[in-house]
Amino acid sequence: MWKSKISKVKARFYQIVIIFLMGIAVVFVSIKQATTTSSSTMLSDSKPKISEPISPDLIRSIVHQAKDCWIQGTADTFAALFTSDGELIVPGYRWVGQEAIQQAVNDFTTSVSNVTIEIHRIMIEGNHAVVEWRWEDTQKATGKRTPADDAIVIDFRGNQIERWREYIDTQTPMSSVGK
Repeated sequence: MWKSKISKVKARFYQIVIIFLMGIAVVFVSIKQATTTSSSTMLSDSKPKISEPISPDLIRSIVHQAKDCWIQGTADTFAALFTSDGELIVPGYRWVGQEAIQQAVNDFTTSVSNVTIEIHRIMIEGNHAVVEWRWEDTQKATGKRTPADDAIVIDFRGNQIERWREYIDTQTPMSSVGK
């Protein structure tokens, strides 16, 4: 009985931490955007190089396209969502450029199958988004189903992803499986 209550408290704690981190990410992105704009304006007489605003609908569309690419395992289409110098960052790894991103996704898809993704929320501030989603895949080698809760901070330039930074929680979903 106590174990069940502790698991529920831990799960709720992790949910709060993810939401808190998402909020911090939005604040940092806003600060970065404000300071970049100010310094660009102060350091140069020319116009600052700021990305044109992207509509929230387009941002949502790109996020859903990325989700579909992961589910379908289409590394080339996923990589094409990024700028030529775009970054994909997950805990312990960083890839820069469309070619490197495509290879990373290809490598990943050789070891997993049956990817499912459920988007819980998308928060948008200017040309930045924070996405919370539940990811599950099956490890091809073992047949084990692996869930993870992700918080993803995405920066856009033009109509493409400039930076995709994932914060992955594999512990909380595992503690709630079957409960």
